[in-house]
Amino acid sequence: MTEQHAANKGFDDLLEANRAYATTDFATGGFDGIAHAGVAIVTCMDSRIDPLRLVGLEPGDAKIFRNPGGRVTANALEALVLGVHLLGVDRILIVPHTRCAMASSTEAELRERVGASAGQDASWQGFHVVEDQRAALMADVRAVRSHPLIGDQVAVGGFIYDVDTGLLERLV
Repeated sequence: MTEQHAANKGFDDLLEANRAYATTDFATGGFDGIAHAGVAIVTCMDSRIDPLRLVGLEPGDAKIFRNPGGRVTANALEALVLGVHLLGVDRILIVPHTRCAMASSTEAELRERVGASAGQDASWQGFHVVEDQRAALMADVRAVRSHPLIGDQVAVGGFIYDVDTGLLERLV
């Protein structure tokens, strides 16, 4: 088996599913890229979270930014500024979740687990764990609300998503 063939083999099922999607379910061709519901969501990369459906939205309604822990990082702020000024965003939800590995592990634990999985030292890799999820969420909401290019122009809310019930709890 050639190296190229081996590299592509792991994607065959996904490419087949994509072809089926493109012929049966794809509905956003020609879409203008604007957040039609005026919503941006910053949330975790956790696969238990369906950021659009959890608030009753569809593709094209919102801008989604995902990262480990659902934190408002410099990259998330960049995305939010663009969303507010160029993509129709007027409501921002910041949504970390229950049972998040980033909030239930220490930096050392994550480095050890990743190092064991990788078979090499991972002590140099930062994971930005969240020691106090509620305090971090409040700080993230303040960061968005106080950003000079966002400020009072939009509604900003902080929520915790419960991965066991599907419910959002508004904290701020």
